[in-house]
Amino acid sequence: MKNISFHRSGDYYLPDLIAPESPRIGIWGYCRREYLRKYKNPIYTGLFLTGKLNAHLEDVDRQANELFDRLIKEYAAREGVTEELKARNQLEWVAKINAIRERVEEVIFSELIYA
Repeated sequence: MKNISFHRSGDYYLPDLIAPESPRIGIWGYCRREYLRKYKNPIYTGLFLTGKLNAHLEDVDRQANELFDRLIKEYAAREGVTEELKARNQLEWVAKINAIRERVEEVIFSELIYA
Protein backbone atom coordinates (compact mmCIF):
# COMPACT_ATOMS: atom_id res chain seq x y z
CA MET A 1 0.00 0.00 0.00
CA LYS A 2 1.22 3.47 -0.83
CA ASN A 3 2.01 5.96 1.89
CA ILE A 4 -0.55 8.72 1.90
CA SER A 5 0.44 12.16 3.10
CA PHE A 6 -1.96 14.58 4.72
CA HIS A 7 -2.09 18.31 5.23
CA ARG A 8 -3.89 20.20 7.91
CA SER A 9 -6.76 22.44 6.90
CA GLY A 10 -8.26 24.13 9.93
CA ASP A 11 -9.22 21.37 12.39
CA TYR A 12 -9.08 18.62 9.74
CA TYR A 13 -6.38 16.55 8.12
CA LEU A 14 -7.04 16.09 4.42
CA PRO A 15 -5.22 13.63 2.14
CA ASP A 16 -2.89 15.01 -0.53
CA LEU A 17 -4.51 13.48 -3.58
CA ILE A 18 -3.21 13.62 -7.12
CA ALA A 19 -5.62 12.95 -9.97
CA PRO A 20 -4.51 10.18 -12.30
CA GLU A 21 -3.15 11.23 -15.67
CA SER A 22 -5.72 11.28 -18.45
CA PRO A 23 -5.21 8.66 -21.14
CA ARG A 24 -3.78 9.86 -24.44
CA ILE A 25 -6.29 8.32 -26.80
CA GLY A 26 -7.96 9.44 -29.98
CA ILE A 27 -11.17 8.52 -31.71
CA TRP A 28 -10.29 4.82 -32.04
CA GLY A 29 -9.57 4.49 -28.31
CA TYR A 30 -12.86 6.17 -27.45
CA CYS A 31 -14.74 3.90 -29.86
CA ARG A 32 -13.11 0.84 -28.25
CA ARG A 33 -13.97 2.10 -24.75
CA GLU A 34 -17.62 2.66 -25.67
CA TYR A 35 -17.85 -0.76 -27.33
CA LEU A 36 -16.40 -2.48 -24.27
CA ARG A 37 -18.57 -0.48 -21.89
CA LYS A 38 -21.80 -1.23 -23.79
CA TYR A 39 -21.30 -4.76 -25.10
CA LYS A 40 -18.42 -6.34 -23.15
CA ASN A 41 -18.98 -4.92 -19.70
CA PRO A 42 -17.16 -7.70 -17.78
CA ILE A 43 -14.01 -7.10 -19.84
CA TYR A 44 -14.36 -3.33 -19.42
CA THR A 45 -14.83 -3.67 -15.66
CA GLY A 46 -11.90 -6.06 -15.32
CA LEU A 47 -9.57 -3.73 -17.22
CA PHE A 48 -10.83 -0.74 -15.26
CA LEU A 49 -10.45 -2.37 -11.84
CA THR A 50 -6.94 -3.66 -12.57
CA GLY A 51 -5.85 -0.25 -13.86
CA LYS A 52 -5.12 -1.58 -17.35
CA LEU A 53 -7.96 0.13 -19.22
CA ASN A 54 -6.05 3.27 -20.23
CA ALA A 55 -3.03 1.29 -21.43
CA HIS A 56 -5.33 -0.98 -23.45
CA LEU A 57 -7.12 1.98 -25.03
CA GLU A 58 -3.84 3.72 -25.86
CA ASP A 59 -2.55 0.51 -27.46
CA VAL A 60 -5.70 0.01 -29.55
CA ASP A 61 -5.62 3.66 -30.62
CA ARG A 62 -1.96 3.42 -31.67
CA GLN A 63 -2.55 0.20 -33.62
CA ALA A 64 -5.62 1.64 -35.33
CA ASN A 65 -3.80 4.80 -36.39
CA GLU A 66 -0.89 2.80 -37.80
CA LEU A 67 -3.27 0.46 -39.66
CA PHE A 68 -5.32 3.40 -40.95
CA ASP A 69 -2.27 5.17 -42.39
CA ARG A 70 -0.87 2.00 -43.95
CA LEU A 71 -4.15 0.88 -45.52
CA ILE A 72 -4.98 4.33 -46.93
CA LYS A 73 -1.61 4.37 -48.72
CA GLU A 74 -1.98 0.79 -49.95
CA TYR A 75 -5.54 1.21 -51.24
CA ALA A 76 -4.76 4.56 -52.88
CA ALA A 77 -1.72 3.11 -54.67
CA ARG A 78 -3.67 0.05 -55.80
CA GLU A 79 -6.55 2.14 -57.16
CA GLY A 80 -4.43 4.83 -58.80
CA VAL A 81 -5.41 7.68 -56.50
CA THR A 82 -2.37 9.92 -56.94
CA GLU A 83 -1.35 13.54 -56.61
CA GLU A 84 -1.60 13.72 -60.41
CA LEU A 85 -5.29 12.78 -60.20
CA LYS A 86 -5.75 15.32 -57.44
CA ALA A 87 -4.29 18.06 -59.65
CA ARG A 88 -6.25 16.95 -62.70
CA ASN A 89 -9.68 16.23 -61.18
CA GLN A 90 -10.17 17.15 -57.52
CA LEU A 91 -13.77 15.96 -57.27
CA GLU A 92 -12.92 12.49 -58.51
CA TRP A 93 -9.92 12.35 -56.15
CA VAL A 94 -12.06 13.36 -53.15
CA ALA A 95 -14.73 10.79 -54.03
CA LYS A 96 -12.15 8.01 -54.34
CA ILE A 97 -10.31 8.97 -51.14
CA ASN A 98 -13.58 9.12 -49.20
CA ALA A 99 -14.56 5.66 -50.48
CA ILE A 100 -11.15 4.31 -49.48
CA ARG A 101 -11.43 5.95 -46.05
CA GLU A 102 -14.82 4.33 -45.42
CA ARG A 103 -13.50 0.88 -46.35
CA VAL A 104 -10.45 1.34 -44.12
CA GLU A 105 -12.64 2.43 -41.21
CA GLU A 106 -14.74 -0.73 -41.62
CA VAL A 107 -11.57 -2.84 -41.50
CA ILE A 108 -10.41 -1.10 -38.33
CA PHE A 109 -13.78 -1.49 -36.64
CA SER A 110 -14.01 -5.18 -37.49
CA GLU A 111 -10.39 -6.08 -36.65
CA LEU A 112 -9.57 -3.85 -33.69
CA ILE A 113 -12.58 -2.10 -32.17
CA TYR A 114 -15.13 -4.95 -32.22
CA ALA A 115 -12.61 -7.73 -31.64
